[in-house]
Amino acid sequence: MKIGVSSYSFGKYIRETGCDYFKVCDIAKEIGFDGIEFTGLEGYTTRTDLIELAGEIKEYCAKIGLEIAAYTVGANFLAEDIEAEVAKVCKCVDIAAALGAPVMRHDVCYALPKKHLYSYRDAIKDMAPYIRRVTEYAKEKGIKTCTENHGYIFQKPERVEELILAVGSDNYGWLCDMGNFLCADTDPVLAVGIAAPYTFHVHAKDFLFKAGNVDCPSGFFTTLCGNHIRGTVVGHGIVPVKNCLAALKRVGYDGYVSIEFEGMEDCVPAIRAGFDYLKKNI
Repeated sequence: MKIGVSSYSFGKYIRETGCDYFKVCDIAKEIGFDGIEFTGLEGYTTRTDLIELAGEIKEYCAKIGLEIAAYTVGANFLAEDIEAEVAKVCKCVDIAAALGAPVMRHDVCYALPKKHLYSYRDAIKDMAPYIRRVTEYAKEKGIKTCTENHGYIFQKPERVEELILAVGSDNYGWLCDMGNFLCADTDPVLAVGIAAPYTFHVHAKDFLFKAGNVDCPSGFFTTLCGNHIRGTVVGHGIVPVKNCLAALKRVGYDGYVSIEFEGMEDCVPAIRAGFDYLKKNI
């Protein structure tokens, strides 16, 4: 396995310093990461030609010896104008290609329609053909697509597995976020065991935990079943990262494990500490 980091992890540092993605790449390289993944480029630049920017980032990463691990974007395949949404996500595939990213992660939806008895299974049926179209487009460019266990609707492992099987493409799989399963009050090791055979990319994420019988502390958020969690340094929380890595190793996963830090700690020291923890355990 290789160790990566998401540009999202540097969000606080970017906001405080005004630095660009090139500086983030320098920091990631200095820490020792093998690669970096990027979240939607439009969120961190005023430039309008994202294809051009992606090409510049690709060249810079090649120059300093930092691989591009993945590209991650938002998407809503329950959007009212679904054709426009598919076109938008395909444009994101073009950006991923310009970056040289082998994997692109996209969301699938943010909320279920307010229809009587409309369930996540109905959503899967409605979304699968459009997700398949996107991954077929990406496959032509040599890019695999995947969906993360992210957002309360498709956070439980069984639901993500159902979605992947419904899409039915060998080019579409799972971004397995070992921490996000806690948002749905699901044991991370059992969940990673379900996800592992479909996994194209991995997020290492950790959380602090407070039971739901206490008030939600500042900085925490509430899980699906009413408990409270807060992001923290990888290795400092309750996610059994080492066991999750073992579950991935058992199926032969040898891709990227990418730190996605979203805690309250200063992000650069936190990312460095997470890297040291992964380096010892991967």
